[in-house]
Formats: sequence, structure tokens, C-alpha cells
Amino acid sequence: MATEEAAEAASASAGEAEGRMPMVLGVDESEHSYHALQWTLRHFFSAPAGQQQQQQYRLVVVNAKPTAASAVGLAGPGAADVLPFVEADLKKSSMRVIEKAKELCAQVTDALFEVVEGDARNVLCEAVERHQAEMLVVGSHGYGAIKRAVLGSVSDYCSHHAHCTVMIVKKPKHKH
Repeated sequence: MATEEAAEAASASAGEAEGRMPMVLGVDESEHSYHALQWTLRHFFSAPAGQQQQQQYRLVVVNAKPTAASAVGLAGPGAADVLPFVEADLKKSSMRVIEKAKELCAQVTDALFEVVEGDARNVLCEAVERHQAEMLVVGSHGYGAIKRAVLGSVSDYCSHHAHCTVMIVKKPKHKH
């Protein structure tokens, strides 16, 4: 992924020149993910009316795109025929996620957006290392114990394995 490496190099030099620490934020197509992004933008990247924002962080938005084989989760006759279609759908989904994130981040002057193939847990922890991030921000899906045990919690994994501060942004429950 030569283009990704070039974007990272340019981004790293821009961030270092301005003395701002990288903040990695994981996004997917979930409501919880977009809530975490909006919360982060509101608390770290916006200034009071009439004042110019002095940004402390350089925002790196990362989307983990599952591999087609892991998304299909099957093998055997016919599986190979399905994979190209699944791959195309996964790419489209990742591009929609990144486009929405770019729209939400309009006020952030030099945010970096990446799509990296792999399991979200590993992708986010590797992004923290690659960008030498000071903070990782993820949303919480609010799964119960059983669903979390079966699916595995990205936020739980990252909180134990990322070599930086991990902020888990929870979406408030709606009051009835």
C-alpha cells in the first residue's frame, strides 16, 4: 500500500512540525462509532464561537475493512465464486464510512483517513504504533456479556493491548 505509506509520511511530518500528538479514532458503520467521532470532534477539535481552535491533536481516522474470507466465513465449493462480490461490497462499505467521517470532520484541517484490511482489534492497535498515537478513541456498542464474549469486544481488546491511552465513548441510552 504505497499510497497509504506516502499519506502517512506526509501526515507524520505535518503533525511533527506543528508539535501535535496523533489521536487515532476507529470508525465503522455503526451509530456508536459515529457518536464517538462526533463526541471527539466536539471535545477536542472545536473552539468557542469567535475563537480560533488551537488543535492539540492530529486526528487519524481508521476504518478496519474485514477480509472477504472472514466476512463470508465459509469454505468449500462455490466460496471462491462469492469472494469477489463480497470484497467489492466491503470496499464500498469502507468508502461510505470514510466519506461520512470526512463530512463530519470538515472543521479539522489536516485529518488523515485510512482504510486498513484486517480485524479491527489488530488494525487499531497497529495504527496506534504506526502513528505513535498518544490516544486511541473507540465507540462502545454496548453489548451484553454474552454477545461480547461471542463477538469479542474491540474496545476491551484495545484497552489491554494498545500502547497509549484508550478512550471508550459510550452513546447515552435514550430516556423513554
